[in-house]
Amino acid sequence: MNKTTAAITAVGAYVPKFVLTNKLLETMVETTDEWITTRTGIKERRILKKEEGEGTSYLGIKAAENLIEKSGIDPAEIDMVILASATPDMPVAATASYIAAEIGAVNAFSYDLQAACSSFLYGMSTASSYIESGRYKKILLIGADKMSSIVDYTDRTTCIIFGDGAGAVLFEPNDEGLGVQDEYLRTDGGGRQFLKIDAGGSLLPASEETVKNKQHYVFQDGKSVFKFAVSNMADVSVLMMERNNLTYDDVNWLVPHQANMRIINATANRMGIDENKVMVNIDRYGNTTSATLPLLLHDYEDKLKKGDDLIFAAFGGGFTWGAIYLKWAYN
Repeated sequence: MNKTTAAITAVGAYVPKFVLTNKLLETMVETTDEWITTRTGIKERRILKKEEGEGTSYLGIKAAENLIEKSGIDPAEIDMVILASATPDMPVAATASYIAAEIGAVNAFSYDLQAACSSFLYGMSTASSYIESGRYKKILLIGADKMSSIVDYTDRTTCIIFGDGAGAVLFEPNDEGLGVQDEYLRTDGGGRQFLKIDAGGSLLPASEETVKNKQHYVFQDGKSVFKFAVSNMADVSVLMMERNNLTYDDVNWLVPHQANMRIINATANRMGIDENKVMVNIDRYGNTTSATLPLLLHDYEDKLKKGDDLIFAAFGGGFTWGAIYLKWAYN
């Protein structure tokens, strides 16, 4: 009897309508299109404006609805909804629960998962484990973030990087040996000082002073994060290949977190992967945090073939990072 694996069987996505270009950012902070492009690879990013919708839930609902429409699945058949996000609608009530209710997933239990930019990767591990256990058959994993809600648009070190967006995937059991094959996930709590939001949690509750000091915006020590991300994303991606006896010819696609083009290139180079096997959309969306990986799958879905070997890699605040090896399940 074949082992049950967890395969991705459907993909959906959503990005807001408003496009924040580098040229427009030039009018907001002291920066240039050339500086942003050469250092990050980003040309534009999407921003969710109030007139279109509000909150991360709006993005997640739209991505889920796109998946449901494309796949034809009955939302009532979904067993579980996991929202991977660093920007939930509110601190206590789970945003995943609201999304599930709005899309008609009336039989699903739901919760949020937060591991910064590694959230979706960790969500893949969680969803696949539930599927492999045999307890659940259909799990909707959504990666969504409204990063514009925590970005200071007077801080040129962060406002040039982040955008808003959402992606969703459906995990189902597979008996053909496709789906998730292996994973290697890691954390280092010593890194939390380099990428964080100081206020709003139990350590430093919101107050007039924290708002005045702009402590509710994301802070990033770019040099430190870059150094750790380059080494760790590359290391775990190479490890995934070595543990599964994969050569650079075997790997069909690298699916890397879209934080910085230089980090993406460094990871691909360490793996020996040609640039035409690397999924990239950072130029159009920037870093959408939890949404980068599913947005890549959505954008490249028509290029994927059943049996393709994919290596997912991500790095985020915490520090959190890891890689997952997955065999694609459909044409």
